[in-house]
Amino acid sequence: MLALRLARGSHPLVLLRRLLVAAASAGVGFLLLCALGYASGHPAHSAGAVLRLLWCLVPFAATVQFAVAVARTDPSTRPRSGLSAVGLGPVRLAVLAAVSTAVSCTLGSMVALLFYLHLRGDLSGLPFDGAAAGLLDAEAPLPLPAALVLLALVPLAAAAGSAFALRAEPVSTAAPDDASSEVLTEPEAPGPTAPPTGLPWGVALTAAGLAIEAYMSRGDGRSLLPLPGRLDATPAGVLAGWALTAAGLAVAGPGLAHLCGRLLQAARPGAVRLLAGRVLMDESRRIGRPLGVVCAVLAAAAAAYALYGTAPRPLGPLTVLGAVLVLGCTTATLLTSALEARQAREQTAQALLRLGAPVSALRAATALRAAALLIVFAPLTWLIAELAALPLTV
Repeated sequence: MLALRLARGSHPLVLLRRLLVAAASAGVGFLLLCALGYASGHPAHSAGAVLRLLWCLVPFAATVQFAVAVARTDPSTRPRSGLSAVGLGPVRLAVLAAVSTAVSCTLGSMVALLFYLHLRGDLSGLPFDGAAAGLLDAEAPLPLPAALVLLALVPLAAAAGSAFALRAEPVSTAAPDDASSEVLTEPEAPGPTAPPTGLPWGVALTAAGLAIEAYMSRGDGRSLLPLPGRLDATPAGVLAGWALTAAGLAVAGPGLAHLCGRLLQAARPGAVRLLAGRVLMDESRRIGRPLGVVCAVLAAAAAAYALYGTAPRPLGPLTVLGAVLVLGCTTATLLTSALEARQAREQTAQALLRLGAPVSALRAATALRAAALLIVFAPLTWLIAELAALPLTV
């Protein structure tokens, strides 16, 4: 009940983010139900049904990541002084975040079930009754227990991820003046956070993924893991190599963001460049991983367009839905993580303004951070896309 009361009194932007989580959960739930309907309607094609279900893991992971990011930026789950006295300590707040996330995702799953049954023709009295009966295998009965189990996966995973993320997040107790002095210290001074250590591992994973993709792309091009649409010429090894490449970019993201902060402070920086570099180094863990994931998704989209963009109707409707979910959720996760980083440095910004720093300097530092990330990650995305598409197009 407390989660529902907090949701009702939340800011409109907070409610909008929760509605987006519900919409993403509805999309993933619809894809899972489509995979279940195919398995029910084609019992002789069990391998194809399993492959369709495996393809749902990509939008499933993107949706859970987005739900966790939204939970981290929810003001109602942020630790504040005085909450522990009324029984809302870190553990209770983590449970509250998990319940709120589960409510949003469950709402989306129920909408997916109703929409799926409506398009199959199982529910009547509304427009477009049975409009997709052929696509959704309406002639076969839908096993309701299995459907409910699949629809419960997203709420359970998102709730567990939200609780773990908030429970493991350290609570900052620094005063505003201490925060401002920490940002402007030298990089070697005691107390700046330790740099991320995943950059070498991320580079190794990315290189290994590209090598596996290049090696496995040789052959007759017959697919062992087809998309649930019309992309049916991609070997399973290519897809496994690309998954390894995406994991490598996600691991390397924080290290690359930290490196961008270092570069901003090179060659005798002024106050603006020093501030931008120090803040970017401090936020590298928070925004680096979602930025690496977005880089991987955009590179995959560019490689897919280079490979299939000229083919007539290369994508089926379910593939389009999955691609929209992945692109939308990863981009929304990056924007939500940027909002979380802005909330985390709010005390530092207020302290700098009290010390006499002009607002234009803070805006210039923000622009410098965005430009540095764009300069590093945009060419990297293009390079990965070219290397991924090259062995498939020659």
